[in-house]
Amino acid sequence: MILYEYPLHERIRTYLRLEHLFLRLHQLAARIDDLDHHFALATLFEIMDVAARADLKSDLLKDLDKQKHLLDGYRGNPAISEVVLDKVIGELDHCFNALNSLPGKVGQTLTENEWLMSIRSRIGIPGGTCNFDLPAYYAWQHKTGVSRQADLSHWIGALAALGDAVSLLLKLLRESGAPQKVIAIGGQFQQSLPPGRTFLLLRLALEVSQGLIPEISGNRLMVSVRLMRQGDDNRPHVVTDDVAFELALCS
Repeated sequence: MILYEYPLHERIRTYLRLEHLFLRLHQLAARIDDLDHHFALATLFEIMDVAARADLKSDLLKDLDKQKHLLDGYRGNPAISEVVLDKVIGELDHCFNALNSLPGKVGQTLTENEWLMSIRSRIGIPGGTCNFDLPAYYAWQHKTGVSRQADLSHWIGALAALGDAVSLLLKLLRESGAPQKVIAIGGQFQQSLPPGRTFLLLRLALEVSQGLIPEISGNRLMVSVRLMRQGDDNRPHVVTDDVAFELALCS
């Protein structure tokens, strides 16, 4: 199965982008090649760009606190394991305290590193990190892979609270939705959303063998899916067959 996710709220869109960047960052940092570490730094700077949003930290703290109060309401429910509940609430508390203890915006300590900022200012320029432009960076790339990994680990640590909070919130959000089998009639699917309930994320699963590409749109009232297939001309074409797939709406 190939899983597609579509955010139904701008805040969730930001969380998904951050999750995508953190996954890439950790994968690149775990390698030892200097080129991988170059792109790890580029990804680190992308995360810093997203984290620079003034409301991001407050949004995360509000969502963590909201989830904690929601889960506290399940205490005493015989269908809920108190051990599991305590574990999740403990994780929420840990993420909240770690994020709340950061001074200013997330990643602010990294902006005080002049060496890193010299690279950040040029990494977006085509060929801007050549050895004649940034000799100090060129020298760093010639250190051992283990030495560079230690530096990256230190810098990534400054963003760890952000990554952990986003990961936990998205995990809880995804678990709130139960997948259901639906059918796109003639390649088209629409579903009205019930009033009084706010859905934040749509998850759609397709069989890889189907070779289909979903075109998803949605708002607080309705979600719509149009299934496409890439043709021999490398352009997407609308599917006219009835297609079954899995759909989950998460709140």
